[in-house]
Amino acid sequence: MNTGFPTRPSYASQRERFLGAATAAGARLTEYIHPLSGPFGEPLATDVALLGDPHAKKVLVMLSGTHGVEGFYGSNCQIKWLQTFTDRELPSDVALLVIHLINPWGTAWMRRVNEDNIDLNRNYLDFSNALPDNLQYEGLHEIYTCTQLLGPKRDQADALLDERTRAEGWSTIKSIVEAGQYNHSDGLFYGGQSPSWSNKTLHTIIQEHLTHAQVAMCFDLHTGAGDYGHPMLMTIAKSAYPQLNDAQALYGPWLYTLITGAGSKSGTGVAATATGYTSQAIIDALPNVYLMPFVIECGTYPGEQIHTFLRNDQWLHLHGDLTDEVARKIKLELLEQFYPADADWQELVWLRTRQIWERALTALPQILSLANQPPQSIHSAT
Repeated sequence: MNTGFPTRPSYASQRERFLGAATAAGARLTEYIHPLSGPFGEPLATDVALLGDPHAKKVLVMLSGTHGVEGFYGSNCQIKWLQTFTDRELPSDVALLVIHLINPWGTAWMRRVNEDNIDLNRNYLDFSNALPDNLQYEGLHEIYTCTQLLGPKRDQADALLDERTRAEGWSTIKSIVEAGQYNHSDGLFYGGQSPSWSNKTLHTIIQEHLTHAQVAMCFDLHTGAGDYGHPMLMTIAKSAYPQLNDAQALYGPWLYTLITGAGSKSGTGVAATATGYTSQAIIDALPNVYLMPFVIECGTYPGEQIHTFLRNDQWLHLHGDLTDEVARKIKLELLEQFYPADADWQELVWLRTRQIWERALTALPQILSLANQPPQSIHSAT
């Protein structure tokens, strides 16, 4: 047993609660077993709950755990949402597809990344093409492989980061590092050299549960960027997609549209320079579905502060002892950055997430199949 690792919250308890809520709601369950185990030897899996007609033409999708430690927010919202369906019916020809913890290893080990140190939102790429080359990251990489948590080497790494930040500004450093990099498997925001287990599993889930749909709305659930306690609704893609106007009409000024690319900028705290986002992968995987991809991003703490705790966690998995009290402290500090213990924060993000989903569920029955038609406004759906 890993005595130094936090036991609450835990992947195992989240999974047990999710499966219980899905079963009580009458959902069909499918598990996708991960090859590795958690810190206590517990088995890991991504679980999918399908509520409603499996052949429904309109599907509302909720995806949690792309960034593992952020999955505690997403999982709790999915559980609470499923609990509302024990005593109410779905609209006709509408189904819910609830994808629980697509990065189960990351949630279990309280890491933002997966078992290969891959950031999944940099991993959804066509690996037969040349990978993005983040040359600017090279001069910063040594900061993230420092062999000391405390001591002269850490002081030297801190001084290098401070010097670059003073000279170029935090927003510039952030855009360089968070753009993702594909050369250093021991660095931050590593995108990998091939599709990860979670990448392949998500594509399998899409193939098995979504390709039949005519209309779909998908919500990828995140924390860590933006103002504390503010759940920001976003749509993220590398270019305007056909259903964008209708997505904007549905949510109006609540929706922030982020078009990513090398020269893109964003004041949201979400990296506009990155490639390989989940949202774009779903767009690419469902070319014949009238799809609206959304992200709910719940703000926590300032970005520079979060960056420090990500560095500490990186040190732990490169050089530390995952069973000691130092590891426990690092994990609890990282958890707080992405899932604050503040009960008001937790209540607020659930309230707003539920409101967003309720609006989507109300709109879905009124959206006609548009597979062979040009996009049309859905103002009337709300």
